[in-house]
Amino acid sequence: MSSEAIAAPEEGELVVATIKTVKQNGAYVDLDEYEGIEGFIFIGEIASGWVKNIRGFVREGQRVICKVLRTRRDGTSLELSLKSVSEERRRDRLQEWKNEQRAHQLFKVLGEKIGWSDEELEAQSEELVDVFGTLYAAFEEAAMQEGALSNAGFEGEWLSEFIEIAIENIIPPFVEVRGILTLSINITDGVSVIRTALEAAESLSNEAEEIQVRCFYDGAPNYRLELRAPDFKVAESLWEQSTKAVVDHMVNAGGEASAMRE
Repeated sequence: MSSEAIAAPEEGELVVATIKTVKQNGAYVDLDEYEGIEGFIFIGEIASGWVKNIRGFVREGQRVICKVLRTRRDGTSLELSLKSVSEERRRDRLQEWKNEQRAHQLFKVLGEKIGWSDEELEAQSEELVDVFGTLYAAFEEAAMQEGALSNAGFEGEWLSEFIEIAIENIIPPFVEVRGILTLSINITDGVSVIRTALEAAESLSNEAEEIQVRCFYDGAPNYRLELRAPDFKVAESLWEQSTKAVVDHMVNAGGEASAMRE
């Protein structure tokens, strides 16, 4: 065996595993996210209370979420617990795993469209994971905010394809759109006019519909406009409405205004 350390989960971590063999005293599993590592769930860790028939709780081929209790020194085998994972945590961890599996499938589709080799695909995937934590998080950030990847330092023609795939396939919890408003007016009470113009945009916020509009001073004559909406269609409409509200108010008061998306 190579002397190089095998990547392994830490004690207390929740892992995705597939039941490999069921014995009278417990079950052996393979860890889905860690190649070459197996685990064992002692019968006392299968379920709370007395387990009369272990096969009433687990079966070969079943995917389960376990908590790591102990690891062997070489990191190739783990002692696991099934009963220590609540239903809510089991459901959340399984969904997280499914999301990441889907993200890798989408990224493979992207690689085929771009013409990446397996090595290029793996290298780019690792870079995204380093920055965003998971590949799915990278897709989710791109679906929420088009400039998320470029703002994180990524560049290349593949970005537009990545964003398109993210928007078409990922349902984010919300979408963010940001831009800069350039406002100027040369009258005595110009500050008040600008404040009222920005308030006109912020008045479009609607908590019930999960719509939020916020304006921030970014150094005269610039003001930052940040929008949050449940999807891109609503966000695009909100951008048009909010910028129009600001520009119309400024122009009607004798000032100048322009808006530019980030």
